[in-house]
Amino acid sequence: MTDELRTEALASKAWPYEEARKLLARWPQGKPRGSPMLFETGYGPSGLPHIGTFNEVLRTTMVRQAFHALSDQPTRLIAFSDDMDGLRKVPDNVPNGAMLAEHLGKPLTRIPDPFGTHDSFAAHNNARLRDFLDRYGFEYEFVSSTEYYEGGHFDEALKGVLRQFQGIQDVMLPTLRAERRATYSPVLPISPTSGVVLQVPVEVVDAEAGLIAFEDAGERIVESVFGGRAKLQWKVDWAMRWVALGVDYEMAGKDLIDSVVQSSRIARVLGGRPPEGFNYEMFLDEHGEKISKSKGNGLSMDDWLRYGPEESLAFFAYREPKKAKSLHMGVIPRAVDDYWQFRANYAAQDMKQKLGNPVHHIHDGKVPDEALPVTFGLLLNLASLPGVGDRDTLWRFLQRYDPALSPEGNPALDRLIGYAVAYARDFVAPTLKRRVPTAEEAAALRDLDALLAQPQEGDLAGALQNHVYEVGKVHFGKDNLRDWFKALYETLLGSSQGPRMGSFFALYGVDNSRALIAGALAA
Repeated sequence: MTDELRTEALASKAWPYEEARKLLARWPQGKPRGSPMLFETGYGPSGLPHIGTFNEVLRTTMVRQAFHALSDQPTRLIAFSDDMDGLRKVPDNVPNGAMLAEHLGKPLTRIPDPFGTHDSFAAHNNARLRDFLDRYGFEYEFVSSTEYYEGGHFDEALKGVLRQFQGIQDVMLPTLRAERRATYSPVLPISPTSGVVLQVPVEVVDAEAGLIAFEDAGERIVESVFGGRAKLQWKVDWAMRWVALGVDYEMAGKDLIDSVVQSSRIARVLGGRPPEGFNYEMFLDEHGEKISKSKGNGLSMDDWLRYGPEESLAFFAYREPKKAKSLHMGVIPRAVDDYWQFRANYAAQDMKQKLGNPVHHIHDGKVPDEALPVTFGLLLNLASLPGVGDRDTLWRFLQRYDPALSPEGNPALDRLIGYAVAYARDFVAPTLKRRVPTAEEAAALRDLDALLAQPQEGDLAGALQNHVYEVGKVHFGKDNLRDWFKALYETLLGSSQGPRMGSFFALYGVDNSRALIAGALAA
């Protein structure tokens, strides 16, 4: 850690540093007894993990890394799974829904796995989450709510909830509708007969012994809250967890602002201190609806990683966390190219600029130095052309463009070619429809073809781009070059937008590019 980096980090306006400085203010002299600063993320495994789940771990990790730049204090990150929750509804995107419907209301860890691969539905979804977090390389500790309840980790905290039962009710009841108030209890017993998480009034019998009383199927039951025989309402559970574990930082979606307020009040009733954090905006699907793990709308993590690298997903998540963003297949190419543009700028930036560069936070300051010779968008355009949509053919074009390029020497480029082939095949090529040029556009294309036929000197891409500009100014005027570029995209590539045509012509080859023009003129 350099003095310059720490000095700049203390003043940086990058949001991870702004968040990390909250923790410096929380414990100005360091956390007591040298305890680690504890970061937490939460996950409800009632449905398959989605990008929103990953996003929270990623952003929290960025704040944790930023804190390391500001302080030498140790830290921990807990990824907590609320797998004791009762299943409220059957997700739309899982198999064997009828079987799941038979277990509605039961804790997720006590419901069979509809996929048939794990001991429970929660175990399956927890494994999916952990596999992805491990794949990305996050440093975290996974914690299961069920294991902590059943293993006694929360026993003392549960006693505290029973001691402060009325105080918690005083926080929660004014926030509820009348019919909900009638049955609300901070503690949810699990029926010893049906196994369902019960929403019934509860009486505290003996707080120190952990005993409660409730009615189940017409019978009064006196039961312990220990050993996984009860759990807490989730807002109370959240607060209890903050206090029991000593959580210092946890962020949450904007839809949970009221929940954060209420859980914070409950944490204080329990004698604890709510964590620092901020509320981020939600990801939306292409229709503007919030993505949901039960609906399965929006993108899954697997969807994104089929068409773009992990770094592009991290870049998308980093940008503007307090602004709602549409999350659909169409955003992937832009995220890939923007990531690489910021990465290309990083080496030449001063420290202040580097700390504000998203790639600094994506790579924790250890930004790789490999550069891209072409953009991802350009690869997509090339891969979308007939006869070009495979890895070997794309590499032949690239090596003709620059003989020094190779899969071995340019591994990041080789990976992007694989993504480009997949994305172009599935989303670009099927939508392309080249239109016939107008008379004026045809005249411009003929003039461009004549210039391409001439010998080119020096920077090939630059020379070809100059030809494009030259013809455009003659036929469309300097102020209407956008119409010329749009015409090139629509008549040659079949799309309303595209790359710098000089770079495209250089990569595709002058002869091939002239053949494209000839095809457009013959249409």
